[in-house]
Amino acid sequence: MPSAAVDNPWFRRFNPSDSAPARVVIFPHAGGSASYYLEYSNALAPHADVLAVQYPGRQNRIGEPTIDSVTGLAEQLYRELRDWTDLPLAFFGHSMGAAVAFETARCFERDGVRGPDRLFVSAVRAPSVPRESRMHRLPDGELLAKMIELGGTDEQILAFPELRDMILPSLRADYTAIETYRCAPDATVSLPITALAGDDDPNATIEQVSLWEGHTTGAFDLRVFPGGHFYLADETEAVVRVLTAHLRG
Repeated sequence: MPSAAVDNPWFRRFNPSDSAPARVVIFPHAGGSASYYLEYSNALAPHADVLAVQYPGRQNRIGEPTIDSVTGLAEQLYRELRDWTDLPLAFFGHSMGAAVAFETARCFERDGVRGPDRLFVSAVRAPSVPRESRMHRLPDGELLAKMIELGGTDEQILAFPELRDMILPSLRADYTAIETYRCAPDATVSLPITALAGDDDPNATIEQVSLWEGHTTGAFDLRVFPGGHFYLADETEAVVRVLTAHLRG
């Protein structure tokens, strides 16, 4: 275990496994936190040491300034993850997290540093697909309502002004990050990409997700699951099977 990274606030390590054969790094969605992926950490624990990324400005990092750019998050995570390359790495990113994971992988390749062996991108259109939404400019109430409509956020937060005010800065920063993210259409990584999509996701259609094939010079495959943008909440077992098949390989 890398001693320099034990108390790193960027990661929650819910099920530490010093003898695991591999490590999975989970990059949360916009407005998400590490604890949302506790169930995934539990399910993967027999197969991998799991690091759930904790972006600044939420939960145990609530007092820290947020970062409102995908590349800004990626550059910082690249620096932090260099302490965790003692095991083979796989990156799994959901929605905004997939873009952050992709850019973090690009940082490793840019500097010729050993990084992830595979990138799993979930519920997000390929970087080459234009993004027209401007949710980050909506008034607070409308932004929260849109997030609840997508799923992944409990609508009860609307009943607690203190909680709502607590999460809004990180939510707006995350949507600013993903909605202003721009990537060269021909940007690629050399590692294989597995793309995952919900068959009823209006924000990332199967066609849009399949275009990730153009962003790797390695192997590519697409997995489709029943559900919408947060299909992974109901398909944990199936998604974990996809991840562990790679880990066993």
